[in-house]
Amino acid sequence: MTLFLASVVNEAEAKLAVAGGADLIDFKDPAKDALGALDARAVRQGVKAVAGRRRTSAVAGDPGMGPSRLTEAVAAIAAMGLDYVKIALPSDAQHAARIAALARLARTTKLVGVIFADEQVDPSLVDELAGAGFAGAMLDTARKDAGRLLDHRDPAWLASFLARGQGKGLIAGLAGSLEPPDVPRLLQLGPDILGFRGALCAMGKRQAGLDAKAIELVRGLIPLDAGSGAGQRAEQGVVDYQRLVGRGYAVESSDRASRADRVFVRDFVLPVSIGAYRSERDDPQRVRFDVEAFVQRGTHMPADMRDVLSYDIITDGIRRIVAEGHVELTETLAERVAGLVLGQPRVAKVVVRVAKLDIGPGAAGVEITREKTAEATILRHPGERGSSR
Repeated sequence: MTLFLASVVNEAEAKLAVAGGADLIDFKDPAKDALGALDARAVRQGVKAVAGRRRTSAVAGDPGMGPSRLTEAVAAIAAMGLDYVKIALPSDAQHAARIAALARLARTTKLVGVIFADEQVDPSLVDELAGAGFAGAMLDTARKDAGRLLDHRDPAWLASFLARGQGKGLIAGLAGSLEPPDVPRLLQLGPDILGFRGALCAMGKRQAGLDAKAIELVRGLIPLDAGSGAGQRAEQGVVDYQRLVGRGYAVESSDRASRADRVFVRDFVLPVSIGAYRSERDDPQRVRFDVEAFVQRGTHMPADMRDVLSYDIITDGIRRIVAEGHVELTETLAERVAGLVLGQPRVAKVVVRVAKLDIGPGAAGVEITREKTAEATILRHPGERGSSR
């Protein structure tokens, strides 16, 4: 399961994040672009306010600190009883020395190294963290005014980062000016943690205070982790249907009327290594994808990301499939795309067209249609949006 991390600045925000269902309460200073540590007193009071109801983390030190000072800062924060201590690892000449200096503390403290996606990233850094005994690796952005995480790294790259970390036994997480529309896209990659600050604040401004409705929206997009504490707050027998729809479940309407939206992607062209001829392995060819997904939805008017299937899930998925390597047949490629889209619980049917554009004066390819059986899971409920019984 993916944990919902909420970054907070004080005791009051920590309480609000707990009440809103965050899984992991993270203490840091949002006034600084990259990770900045909060005053020790604020962290201590915040941890006391959480009172063990959620897991906690805090940033130790500041980016650019030398190994000796950073080790002292980490030891001081670790003594406050946090579950994790986060350390910024900017891409500079001292990063290896910092990791080596922290290896001793990693034996007794769960350290999470934070790497910046908007800097040069050496993938082997993840291996260094694992070798030094770190508990986790997170990807974030150093400059919060320079775009979101997905502006700097595409889904295929992010999937590779997560897989590398998880393959080494690390907790692997993503953050970096994430917004609600990013959540469904990133959940497809299987991160252990998704971290937020600006998206949880009034008007999306990370230095403003946390906003309860903004927290609710993000919480509604991330499946609850039963072991986090947040997952234990749901009342037995009470179902939030908007939350379930937002996470991808199909819902049968109370009046049994058929409600299906058609989400489409047209003329999506990528360079693809494809073809059965030996010569086709030398250079990628332009391939056009057209996808239509028939999506079940509830009876209320869509209002936010909890109510829709994002077309980004389709385009991101195609990119990841293409990044896996050479495909001999267009039929194989079409089947993979159809399987990806039909794997979304609310999608009942999908039509996929794959066309090679560089074979001559025209285009040639294949169109396939795939749909789920009638036994596909459907949730039934008697009410409209907001109904809980």
